[in-house]
Amino acid sequence: MSTSAETSKSAQTPKSSRIPKVPFWAQILAGLALGVLLGGVAKSGDIGWLTSTLAHIGDLFVQLLKLAVAPLVFFAILVSITNLRQVNNAARLASRTLLWFMATSLIAVAIGLAIGLLTNPGAGTGLTPKDGKLPEHAGSWIDFLTGIVPTDIITPFTELNVLQIVFMAAVAGIAALQLGEKAEPVLKVSRSFLELLQKALWWVIRLAPIGTVGLIGNAIATYGWNLIGKYATFTVDIYVGCALVLFGVYPLLLSTVAKVNPLQFFRGAWPAIQLAFVSRSSVGTMPVTQKVTERLGVPREYASFAVPFGSTTKMDGCASIYPAIAAIFIAQIFDIPLGIGDYLLIAFVSVIGSAATAGLTGATVMLTLTLSTLGLPLEGVGLLMAIDPILDMMRTATNVAGQALIPILVAAKEKILDREAYAAATSIRIGDSGATATATATVEPEPAAVPAAAAAS
Repeated sequence: MSTSAETSKSAQTPKSSRIPKVPFWAQILAGLALGVLLGGVAKSGDIGWLTSTLAHIGDLFVQLLKLAVAPLVFFAILVSITNLRQVNNAARLASRTLLWFMATSLIAVAIGLAIGLLTNPGAGTGLTPKDGKLPEHAGSWIDFLTGIVPTDIITPFTELNVLQIVFMAAVAGIAALQLGEKAEPVLKVSRSFLELLQKALWWVIRLAPIGTVGLIGNAIATYGWNLIGKYATFTVDIYVGCALVLFGVYPLLLSTVAKVNPLQFFRGAWPAIQLAFVSRSSVGTMPVTQKVTERLGVPREYASFAVPFGSTTKMDGCASIYPAIAAIFIAQIFDIPLGIGDYLLIAFVSVIGSAATAGLTGATVMLTLTLSTLGLPLEGVGLLMAIDPILDMMRTATNVAGQALIPILVAAKEKILDREAYAAATSIRIGDSGATATATATVEPEPAAVPAAAAAS
């Protein structure tokens, strides 16, 4: 009996002495703090090797995310379109999703314009037109429309033209729907590729805390706090505008349209929002976004369409708030007056042209598209490039929150939302190396509520 008891006790000892896992949100916050600290040390001490090391760490993390973007987008869109045949009223679901994308974009751009007009972000900065420079890549409506259709099937993948990849995937998905059972062998392979890519991307996501150190540290070490001071009003405008949409408009829609508790949304969606803040990539965050959306009660068949679609087209931060405030900022720097017609054009571009951002880090293409439509100097883009990484974190977090929000609104209106699952949704922990990948990426449940830092935001 004693031997049995000792054996039982020894078996329990390792379990009780095991170091508890640190929640992913805490790892991210630690990475942010360490990045700011190391970046500040590198800047104040002019330590070149430390700045270079931080830059390499951040670049490597972003490069790993981008490595999976092209095939991930193609197979996610292809599979998601074919999944619609498993959903009743698929056409109505798709059209309502698109309409809600456009409606929330219109609200976001209106908020951006209001903030820009109230604060005059370009006044008192000390910047002049000479400080600007032409961007390497500019967007125009002709480029946007003609650039949708690729000249071959290889170049979009090698040059990472996400909009063309989405076009090819959509065509393939619709063709597969028309073929029915004949396309099943291709779809089976596509689903396998998608699971493989999501599993690999899950490993990259696990590295986000380390990537955070490099990305934040390099931004601080390279630009310092002085640059933020010069763009103080503009930076605050972007963050306030995104916060109003994220913590004002979205909760209002959840409570009035979906008739659900908004705090539950942030409890469940927070892992995707925080990862988007760090990675600055909607597509890179897509597996997590899809998982949290399903945990919030959206049927998998619909979520597997709405989330990939939204990850490439739904950009309230990058394509609505940012270009609206940035256009006003640049117009003031170049002393070009804007009228009501110009503001309406900004709204039009934001609602119709948001696919130009295509889920990648940064919103330069969308900004150049807006400026060229308004006839503003494209050199203005150069004024904002240095500050862009700091702005892009909040923009992308807002994007991803919207990409999780819309499926909930549509599912609630269509009465297919699992309200019990929504009410029971908790935060999640990024799965360990032993987790198995699925088409929606595997995670482990974590009973933790929304972190205090999130609630404070």
